[in-house]
Amino acid sequence: MYTLLFLYTFLSNKPMKSFMSDLSLSAISAGFIAVLVGFASAMAIVFQAAQAAGASHEMIESWVWALGWGMGIGCLAFSLYYKRPIIIVWSTPGAALLATSLTDISIEQAIGVFVFVAALIIITGLSGLFDTLTKRLPLPIAAAMLAGILVQFGLGIFTALQASPLLVGIMFVVFIVAKRWLPRYAIMLVLLSGLAMAYVQGSLLIEVLNLSLATPVWVIPDFNLSHLIGIGIPLYIVTMTSQNIPGVAILKSSGYAAQPISPILSGTGIINLILAPFGGFTFNLAAITAAICTSEEAHPDPEKRYVAGVSAGVFNILAGIGGATVVSLFAAFPKPLIAALAGLALLSTIGASLLAATEKAQYRDPAIVTFLVTASGVSFFDIASAFWGLVLGLLTHFVLRQYKGR
Repeated sequence: MYTLLFLYTFLSNKPMKSFMSDLSLSAISAGFIAVLVGFASAMAIVFQAAQAAGASHEMIESWVWALGWGMGIGCLAFSLYYKRPIIIVWSTPGAALLATSLTDISIEQAIGVFVFVAALIIITGLSGLFDTLTKRLPLPIAAAMLAGILVQFGLGIFTALQASPLLVGIMFVVFIVAKRWLPRYAIMLVLLSGLAMAYVQGSLLIEVLNLSLATPVWVIPDFNLSHLIGIGIPLYIVTMTSQNIPGVAILKSSGYAAQPISPILSGTGIINLILAPFGGFTFNLAAITAAICTSEEAHPDPEKRYVAGVSAGVFNILAGIGGATVVSLFAAFPKPLIAALAGLALLSTIGASLLAATEKAQYRDPAIVTFLVTASGVSFFDIASAFWGLVLGLLTHFVLRQYKGR
């Protein structure tokens, strides 16, 4: 906590009293849930990527350490400085790409790829090109892409309900009741009710908990030109198109359209560069977990939701320090609980995104195209559907605008 308050004073040069007055249980719980959902949903992919590169058990723990610290520092620094919920995460599509691409290279060459991608991200941020492109992105199309990304999580509530009717049913009832009388604490109450029910059912696997700390392992990078081109360039493209662009869409649709993006890209690139030798493969703006922290459930006042970003930063750092403990903790939670928690936390964001996507008639058709393509999950050239939804939506908008202009 003392480190957190020091960072706040140093970065924003505002009284600590202001931060303390902005603290809320709902924002803190939103940050925790964002970290919980992020680790629980994608940690297995990170393990696969590390194992593909031939990482030892100690190195895998080092990857968790590096990722936790990188995400934590990014969330803390940017959220405190901009007073907005800026959520920094690893690239899950990037981890999936690495899991299939690192099998024939050494761990040193893999680290070289990470350093190379970090340099590319820094250059992108310093050039300001990404800011220019995102400012030209129409809000309805960005919102449609966001809705397409998140809709699967909304559907996940009811597939989880089928798998575990009593557990998820109670969580859903608590959500509806809390939204009516205690909306700020709805998600926190859903989490508590889910944990209590899982414990009663015996599906909360407390026995798998393993208390141990991660030790960072430094690996000297080896730069192989063919790997930099064959793996590094695709990793950079996937990170920018599948993570940073949806992350910008989250900020736009949540009322933070004026947020400068280039400094954040440069900052994540620098964090990436420092932590790459320890296994920090990429850092970028969050999409799905950011939606949890930018929603009304985090705080009714958008100016105070940055506390959720700070909270996420603290919990990410704790996750990095904990290493193997964190992995076992997330393994203790039943999958239906995680799926229902994520879907319920994102419900209002899905609704707001659909409204923003279809509100203006001139954008409605392009927005629907964007939504459907993104939600379909199609992937070409190892680039995720969010990018193709954006491309086809913008193309549809351009063609329709040209046609109507005649």
